[in-house]
Amino acid sequence: MSLIPGLSFSWKRALGVTKVKQKVARATGIPTTKQGAERKLGGMIFKALFGK
Repeated sequence: MSLIPGLSFSWKRALGVTKVKQKVARATGIPTTKQGAERKLGGMIFKALFGK
């Protein structure tokens, strides 16, 4: 718990993990989140099946 309301600490942001994930996602065009990857894959399958 933080002493200041609304203030939180993220070790991933502090170590730069978030920034690296964003760079990889932008470079490859593949989202790093589970939901984003599923959405991208679903769209690819839809295009392959229906050609749209």
